[in-house]
Amino acid sequence: NEENQNDFLLLLQEVFGYRSHTLRSALCFIASVLTCGVLWLVFFWRPQWRVWTNCIPCPLQEADTVLLRTTDEFQRYIRKKVICLCLSTLKFPISKNPGDPLVADRHSVINKAILKPELKLRCIQVQKIRYVWDNLEKQFQKVGLLEDSNSCYDIHHTFGLGLTSEEQEIRRLVCGPNAIEVEIQPIWKLLVKQVLNPFYVFQAFTLTLWLSQGYIEYSVAVIILSVISIILSVYDLRQQSVKLHNLVEDHNKVQVTVNVKGKGLQELESCHLVPGDVLILPGKLSLPCDAVLINGNCVVNEGMLTGESIPVTKTPLPQSENTMSWKSHSLEDYRRHVLFCGTEVIQVKPSGQGPVRAVVLQTGYNTAKGDLVRSILYPRPLNFKLYSDAFKFIVFLACLGVLGFFYALGVYMYHEASPRDTTTMALLLLTVTVPPVLPAALTTGIVYAQKRLKKKKIFCISPQRINMCGQINLVCFDKTGTLTEDGLDLWGTVPTADNCFQEVHSFASGKALPWGPLCAAMASCHSLILLDGTVQGDPLDLKMFEGTAWKMEDCNVEYCTFGMSDSNVILKPGPTASQSPVAAITVLCQFPFSSALQRMSVVAQLAGEDRFHAYMKGAPETVARFCRSETVPKNFPQELRNYTMQGFRVIALAHKALKMGMLSEVANLARIQRDEVESELTFLGLLIMENRLKKETKPVLKELSEARIRTVMITGDNLQTAITVARNSGMVPRGSQVILVEANEPKEFAPASVTWQLVENQEDGGGNQETYINVGNSSVPDVEGGSSYHFAMSGKSYQVIFQHFYSLLPKILVNGTIFARMSPGQKSSLVEEFQKLNYYVGMCGDGANDCGALKMAHAGISLSEQEASVASPFTSKTANIKCVPHLIKEGRAALVSSFGVFKYLTMYGIIQFIATLLLYWQLQLFGNYQYLMQDVAITLMVCLTMSSTQAYPKLAPYRPAGQLLSPPLLLSVFLNSCFTCIVQICAFFFVKQQPWYFEVYRCSECLLANQSDFSTNVNLRGKNWTGNATLTPGSILSFESTTLWPIATINCITIAFIFSKGKPFRKPIYTNYIFSFLLVSALGLTIFILFSDFQDIYRGMEFIPTSTSWRVSILVAALVQFCVAFFVEDAILQNRELWVWIKKEFGFYSKSQYKSWQKKLAEDATWPPTHRTDYSGDGENGFYTNLGYESPEQLPREKGEFRAQSTEQHFFTRL
Repeated sequence: NEENQNDFLLLLQEVFGYRSHTLRSALCFIASVLTCGVLWLVFFWRPQWRVWTNCIPCPLQEADTVLLRTTDEFQRYIRKKVICLCLSTLKFPISKNPGDPLVADRHSVINKAILKPELKLRCIQVQKIRYVWDNLEKQFQKVGLLEDSNSCYDIHHTFGLGLTSEEQEIRRLVCGPNAIEVEIQPIWKLLVKQVLNPFYVFQAFTLTLWLSQGYIEYSVAVIILSVISIILSVYDLRQQSVKLHNLVEDHNKVQVTVNVKGKGLQELESCHLVPGDVLILPGKLSLPCDAVLINGNCVVNEGMLTGESIPVTKTPLPQSENTMSWKSHSLEDYRRHVLFCGTEVIQVKPSGQGPVRAVVLQTGYNTAKGDLVRSILYPRPLNFKLYSDAFKFIVFLACLGVLGFFYALGVYMYHEASPRDTTTMALLLLTVTVPPVLPAALTTGIVYAQKRLKKKKIFCISPQRINMCGQINLVCFDKTGTLTEDGLDLWGTVPTADNCFQEVHSFASGKALPWGPLCAAMASCHSLILLDGTVQGDPLDLKMFEGTAWKMEDCNVEYCTFGMSDSNVILKPGPTASQSPVAAITVLCQFPFSSALQRMSVVAQLAGEDRFHAYMKGAPETVARFCRSETVPKNFPQELRNYTMQGFRVIALAHKALKMGMLSEVANLARIQRDEVESELTFLGLLIMENRLKKETKPVLKELSEARIRTVMITGDNLQTAITVARNSGMVPRGSQVILVEANEPKEFAPASVTWQLVENQEDGGGNQETYINVGNSSVPDVEGGSSYHFAMSGKSYQVIFQHFYSLLPKILVNGTIFARMSPGQKSSLVEEFQKLNYYVGMCGDGANDCGALKMAHAGISLSEQEASVASPFTSKTANIKCVPHLIKEGRAALVSSFGVFKYLTMYGIIQFIATLLLYWQLQLFGNYQYLMQDVAITLMVCLTMSSTQAYPKLAPYRPAGQLLSPPLLLSVFLNSCFTCIVQICAFFFVKQQPWYFEVYRCSECLLANQSDFSTNVNLRGKNWTGNATLTPGSILSFESTTLWPIATINCITIAFIFSKGKPFRKPIYTNYIFSFLLVSALGLTIFILFSDFQDIYRGMEFIPTSTSWRVSILVAALVQFCVAFFVEDAILQNRELWVWIKKEFGFYSKSQYKSWQKKLAEDATWPPTHRTDYSGDGENGFYTNLGYESPEQLPREKGEFRAQSTEQHFFTRL
């Protein structure tokens, strides 16, 4: 599946060759031992460093280790060992003559990869795919598949009789087993990978330090939380591994029959299949490989790949004798010959030339199913600013910790403290700024959102994308089955006669469809099958067939003449059908429907006739091109427009009698070419079908429009129908103009052209043809989804513009709303182009032709009954688009929660950091239980419940901030840090001015001798000391710590409240009952501790009693800080209108590409163009031909390969 490969492996990579160096390796080993494994840990995190230190660079052909580096924004490195395979281990003699090919396929890389006379080849394994070193091309090339350069003739004649047993053995050794094996990772290995995560290593260092200093309770709490987190992660990974293993395990144990050259049929396990084997398809079978059909027809259920369980008919590869690549010969429709791995063969139809046979194309992870499994094992990395910004923030906090480390060193050395105490206290301050609960806290928001989505029957296989959904500002929708009802209702037929359209036959009248060529075409031109007595197939075909009132039966002796196979079905008039002179129709040959070709055709025989008939159905514009012009009514465009503008789905039908009257020519049907059948046809008429909007469509599109989220339609249907549906659904608002963009390929003497035509607005009744469009105001860039003009185009025009007018594409996409007749590849390309304009794109489709686009989008939502579909990250079991706003709301809530938690934890670290810095000034710190109260009772509980606030029920007309390093957020952290700093410093110095104050840490002996003078009997002697065992008692007990602790603690509680903003993205904070209860409880407990005079509390918390007036002052200071911080956060930093005004006043504009284009186009008086034609190469408009363009629809994708360049150390490749 090309779309799948494009998703996660077709990345440009640099490949570097290295050779092991014994001395370097020995030095690295010694260094690892001397650093107690720290160097080894660094090598584990950075594999490229391991290669650079252990090896020396060399050319690729001499390398025993290669280093791969992706050239995307992530610059990821992968280290791979070069494996050497020896063919001398095989049990039969192999020619060592360099001129003798080892495999019959002249295109095979195997012949070029094996060194003779050594009989060895070198290979690497990258993400389950094996690449061998091509000694002629000097590059690594993929094996495990037949080369695309093989022609139809090659496949039929080189592989048609099967491989010899010797060639099979060679291919098995080189290509590896035909198995999609997902190893169930051992628990210990998963555990080690989790524990060796850099953050957990830092956490282990922090906790070890804290435990060594007697800070046991919080350390144990964090250890328990971390252990639970690690266990849950390991359990989840293990379960996924087991599920995936079970999903693919059966595929490796299928018994198959192959044809071995010179030995006949042979049974073997599917894991022994190799590319080139001839597979015999006896009947129902789960396909264990990708194979191309060379004889007979079969019906396949491709639900595993597409999510749509509709039988698909596969036809044999034509026996053409040209040298063109077999994929190019079939153009984009080559899939109709290919049986994909993992799909189910549900019916076979042998021809008169023996059983149904197929040549194995790809094995193992090279197959379609292998691609899907690899997309799960190696998902495409997410490029989301939140995650990269979060890392920068953590680095900043760590740097803050490093500054604290040197500050502590300086203070303790100045006071001439012991080296042990100095080092310990400096390291303690280093660990304060980065909260150890950060990973767990950031994950909770996503977990809560995932649970809420599950309740709404939306399932997610990529939880990290939930935050991305909060940034979506453009949603693409498929039409049929997504915006409109899946099923179609028959409305009527419009037959033609004498080059004119006749009276409409309405199905609502209840009259049977009269017999004629149109009725014969509707009865026979479809891909329906009879399975267990039930007619099954595409819903459109089913409706069309039901409209004829004919019935389908298995072929019997009476109608199966000419030696045709008994697997052909016959069609007979049903009891309610109109009178017909034809007793039955037998379908002899079928060219299945393809969304790229937009047509299908069949060859059929009417009972009692000696000749054959060809029938075609498809898109009206496409069918008309294949008909003789004199048979197409002159008013065809107007008639088609009349129905499509009313929102009908229109299908055209055509027919011709084939000149194959001789009975002996029946055998030639197997070799008949599609273009022979599909030419010089007679136009029969139109079939009109109703495709009603789903009742949820209009309200959802209205909701998205009000939220300023752009909506775009990408469909394979007719352009006029799509425009009508867009108008009826509200996607194109009333009063907006639609401009049709039509582009044409360059011709012999004319360059490529693009025409701009204003579409008549049906709402005005066609009376007012005024083409004035108001684009001169500033509303165009401001309103993302509500522009006063919308572009509409077909897939053909999109492809021409992509190739010849690429500079025009962004201008069109900024206001492009309707894209019709789009092939699956074009849908993916369009989504990618939207992403290049910095849109966050959502894609909603039924999962059938949309797989590539669903995976390409930031958030792909498949409407499927399955709980989890590999077709997309999100799956909705409710088959309508209501899931889209639900997902965006939850994404916004999760994103805001992540930001809130991150800000809270940052401030929590800074609050503790500032308080600890002040206490360090006099060689003190907070007590064990003082920290415990802040860390466990407040921070831990707050972090685990802060994100459980539900999403706000109404979508706001703007998105939450998408990056941490934004002015409002940075200002929020900075200003709150300033408020904290001011209040704590003032409290620290003011307490020293009080008349009852004395320096406890200087008078600890005096304090111990006079403990009875205090209202709290603090026991500080010997073993009963509950604080830091390595420090003197006076290092904790002080008026300063007694003053700073309640201020810091209340500050932690109040910022949790301030950062838990509700509307517009989340419900109010009081609806989160657990969180609200915890905040109130924590605040109450802190105030209680502050004002209580209980001896046990003061002894446990290590406080010194102070005067009541001072305690009131502390509380007032904390409340004043809260009021100031709340006002600044709510009235200034979260005031969107204020920030919009500031941006406008100071000339700050969005860096998004689409915003820039909207601004430019709003100022361009000549845009949008109407009623004009532009040509490629026109310098004025800045158009140019996209020389790098290669049509994905017409050319097969280049095989994966690693290519060495002219330099020794740098090698560029396409994987």
